[in-house]
Amino acid sequence: MNYQELKPLIFEKIGEYHNTFAEMNDWIACHPEVSSHEVETAALIVRTLEEQGFVCETEFDGIPNAFRAVCGPNDHKYKVAVLAEFDALPGLGHACGHCLSGSISCLAAAALKDLQDELDTDIHVIGTPAEETLGRKCDMTDHGVFDHYDMAIMVHLYNYNLVFPHLLALAAYFYEFHGKAAHSAAAPWDGVNAFNAAQLQFHGLDMLRQHLTPDARLHGIIRDGGKAPNIVPDYVRSEIYARAARRDYRNEIVAQMDKMAEGACMMTGCTWNKYQEDHDFDDLKFNKTGDTSLREIFDELGLELPENEDFLFGSSDIGNVSYACPAFHPCVQISAPEVNIHTPEFADLMTTDLAHDRLDVGAKVIAMHIANIFSDPEKIAAMKADFEKN
Repeated sequence: MNYQELKPLIFEKIGEYHNTFAEMNDWIACHPEVSSHEVETAALIVRTLEEQGFVCETEFDGIPNAFRAVCGPNDHKYKVAVLAEFDALPGLGHACGHCLSGSISCLAAAALKDLQDELDTDIHVIGTPAEETLGRKCDMTDHGVFDHYDMAIMVHLYNYNLVFPHLLALAAYFYEFHGKAAHSAAAPWDGVNAFNAAQLQFHGLDMLRQHLTPDARLHGIIRDGGKAPNIVPDYVRSEIYARAARRDYRNEIVAQMDKMAEGACMMTGCTWNKYQEDHDFDDLKFNKTGDTSLREIFDELGLELPENEDFLFGSSDIGNVSYACPAFHPCVQISAPEVNIHTPEFADLMTTDLAHDRLDVGAKVIAMHIANIFSDPEKIAAMKADFEKN
């Protein structure tokens, strides 16, 4: 079957499974679980997929609350990973819309499961917890999970329709400065002030900002600043984020951050080290063939795009996936432009009639994109060529 023949079948299946996944979305929205604690949420998604004929592997890749769902013999030529996020935000619930985006992914996969033979493509749902914190897609990427896929895709909810959100590459580091304690009044000359070293690094970062390209971002805070004003601080810890449109430039900025820490210690007599608690998040690699396909689909569905899509979306662990296989992260509008994600107003939209409509629209975007690419060997080859050359 060609793409035009597959479309009505996809629409029919989305309508057939709509209520199941709308109910799932509403339950998740009303029972938010924050990153790394999505126990009941993951269990519900797994149960729901199993009821649709999927076989689910839980604790996938050794990650708590992660899963992989496969339907059928899993023996087709191509494999697509439909990514499902489902973690909530502390105090805000599903203000990032992951209840709905995860449900969209599941609905799209359910709609395609009976078309796998037509596409010669296995459709897997991969549940990816803790996007907001640990970035578990990074772990999966590091472990080679996505090396075995021909494409990965998900839809995010947003206050605009976007085909290609510009994800910033992100690196977050803790810097520790070590000095020598002394009484600040009785014998300050005996001390080596770790806080001074941290200050000097921050001064250097402030000066660096004016020489960075407009896409770059530098921001940080002091996590541990000393014990008392009358004690020369012997230990100070700061946390600094560096972001840029490309991961290679982000890495250059981190190298500058290190030089400033080293220089600060040369001036103060301190020593320093750094460490990470989370992964680096990479930018989202552009894929011309995939971008063209998605633009055609947005036009088919009447999803109006802003005149200028060239604004920064933020950072996400799907960027790392895009360096392992062609990956796509289109956004479907659910709120007015003035209502931003990560706000209570955005969370309030997640169980509305509009959310249920966006459920179908998002599932159509994913399913139509997969059908458009994998029903045409020339598009598959072109997409892979784009991935290799970027």
